[in-house]
Amino acid sequence: MNLSEFDYELPQERIAQFPHRNRDDSRLLVVDRKSGKVEDRFFHEIVNYLRAGDVLVLNDSRVINARLIGEKKGTGAKIELFLLKPRKKDYVSGEKDVWECLARPAKRLKPGDMVLFGENGEEISSFTLIEMTARVIRRLDTGGMLVKFKHEGEFSDVLDRLGRVPLPPYIKRTPDSSDTVRYQTVYAKVPGSAAAPTAGLHFTSRLLDEIRDMGVETVFVTLHVGLGTFLPVKEERIEDHQMHTEAYHISRKAARIINNAKKTGGRIFCVGTTSVRTLESASVGGKVVAGNGRTDIFLYPGGPPFRMTDALVTNFHLPKSTLLMLVSAFYDREKVLDVYRDAVKKAYRFFSYGDAMLIL
Repeated sequence: MNLSEFDYELPQERIAQFPHRNRDDSRLLVVDRKSGKVEDRFFHEIVNYLRAGDVLVLNDSRVINARLIGEKKGTGAKIELFLLKPRKKDYVSGEKDVWECLARPAKRLKPGDMVLFGENGEEISSFTLIEMTARVIRRLDTGGMLVKFKHEGEFSDVLDRLGRVPLPPYIKRTPDSSDTVRYQTVYAKVPGSAAAPTAGLHFTSRLLDEIRDMGVETVFVTLHVGLGTFLPVKEERIEDHQMHTEAYHISRKAARIINNAKKTGGRIFCVGTTSVRTLESASVGGKVVAGNGRTDIFLYPGGPPFRMTDALVTNFHLPKSTLLMLVSAFYDREKVLDVYRDAVKKAYRFFSYGDAMLIL
């Protein structure tokens, strides 16, 4: 299939710049795959589509303060590093405790250059205290860089002080204090993502309690969102696209609950494309296998089948993105694009802070 087949027109004003005041007041567009029926609801009405015995699968990855603003040593040039994922060791250089990063402007950096960070993450103006340094090890074929950080104390604590919320580039504003809460799911637990698993942003603790009280199981898997969230598809023939690799974890308890539900007729509701990719990657013989793994699974029309996912909760995705391809594979490309066009007309809000879809 051609990349152009996953394009659609989206006015800028439909891209949400702020979240709804209340998480579950987001709108919910419900699509029934069998009948083709489309309903306009609010997110808290998702309870009307769940029943006892179903399982809600949630990604509990926690977003880290992945944006760092520093200055290049020797020139004072402003440099932004965007953390993507850690590497215990770079096997080319032998360096330990390095990170894959995006740099901006990348052309200002070469291997061996140092970037300085200080003053509690404030804009650079001659530091009185250097709190952390970063040395560029080498450039990557993906366009990113490997960087070695040096600091005192736990890296997570340093990021909390110096880093900023990694809002996506289509949100055209500076992050504020509310984003530290709202660009994080209420059940986020395991630090490691460079972007939020945004379908889960609509859930409140109260709504999850209500769902559990209905006899619906909620289970957590972990998949850390990495580089692929930011990389466009470059190949015109989508089958030629190579997906990024992301780490995931499924506990024995989660696998047992999911497998039992499949056996007894319960439906698996995956919250977000990350949950889908986790379950479909860990599916063997119609069952989910517990454990740690890495996945580069690419779900697109005509590609691998969906073996575990019965329903999908998801946001509206960017044109020509692998996420839109996944949704199209789960339902139907032409019908999904028709739904998207209708959602634009109905003033649904798109992308990370936007509204949601439920595909049954």
